[in-house]
Amino acid sequence: MWKKEFYGQFQEYAKLNLKMAEELTDKIVELAKVVTDAYRSGGKVILMGNGGNGADAEHIAGELVGRVKNNVRPGLPAIAVTTNTSVLTAIGNDFGFESIFHRQIEAFGKAGDVAIGFSSSGNSKNIIKAFELSKERGIKTVSLTGGDGGILAKTADININIPTYTHPRIQEAHLTVGHMVCEFVEKELFG
Repeated sequence: MWKKEFYGQFQEYAKLNLKMAEELTDKIVELAKVVTDAYRSGGKVILMGNGGNGADAEHIAGELVGRVKNNVRPGLPAIAVTTNTSVLTAIGNDFGFESIFHRQIEAFGKAGDVAIGFSSSGNSKNIIKAFELSKERGIKTVSLTGGDGGILAKTADININIPTYTHPRIQEAHLTVGHMVCEFVEKELFG
């Protein structure tokens, strides 16, 4: 039974990847160029998400600061604002959960940066609020969503919307997109 189930999941993901290649390649290139341009002009990338999406934000920040393939390049400035439990709980307690990313954009964000929010539904209130401040500050906003894209699809400067409602496939696809962008940035900046 499980062999058939797992085989079906592989087929589902393969079909999704082909659909993404057809529908999202141009937007992924656009996103990669925005991130590369931000780095060229002295900006940084600020990543955020909740739960597993927060882990994806941390993962991509790690690829940018660390490396994807190029072991000799310098680290790139990227911060996942999902990681500091003291900051998150203090802000959540004092200002409310919807402010946990907003307050960190207030502290770390500046014009020329890129804010990337991972939200499978596209309706994460704390990311929406952080993006509102980002736009006021001249920070480019990028959402990685799924399903119908939610509010973030309509409000982000760039939205990469994974064309499925299946939560695990959305998160897997977000990492695929993140890795593609990181590889592009690394090659463009360091050869």
